[in-house]
Amino acid sequence: MISIKEVTREYEDFWRTIDGHADVETVKARISEKSGFVIFDGTTPIGVISFNRFWDELPFLSLIKILPDYRQRGYGREAMALFEKELKLRGYNSLLVSTQTDEEAQHFYRKIGYAECGCLVLENQPMEMFFIKSF
Repeated sequence: MISIKEVTREYEDFWRTIDGHADVETVKARISEKSGFVIFDGTTPIGVISFNRFWDELPFLSLIKILPDYRQRGYGREAMALFEKELKLRGYNSLLVSTQTDEEAQHFYRKIGYAECGCLVLENQPMEMFFIKSF
């Protein structure tokens, strides 16, 4: 049974292990802002998911990462559905996500109901595509 729970100090090390860019302060910010969640399969932590606020009000998915042994098995789809429900409980009605055009994630987002809503072109990088879903 998959579930998501707000990240707590108990899972700081797990978060930093799975998110190679996070330091102690990053995880502490996720905890204090209540913007990070640990994904569980039963009682086993298998991933993380977090958001920031675009324009201080629109939730923007900043990270979803699942341990390699749990990928391609439906956990990402289930975690996103639970995450969307959590955001809705917090009063949000949509979620913005992005991915580069050379990444497979764009296909994942389309499959789970996200629609393209724009792009960003940066020098020396593939185009960044934005997707949105209302719920």
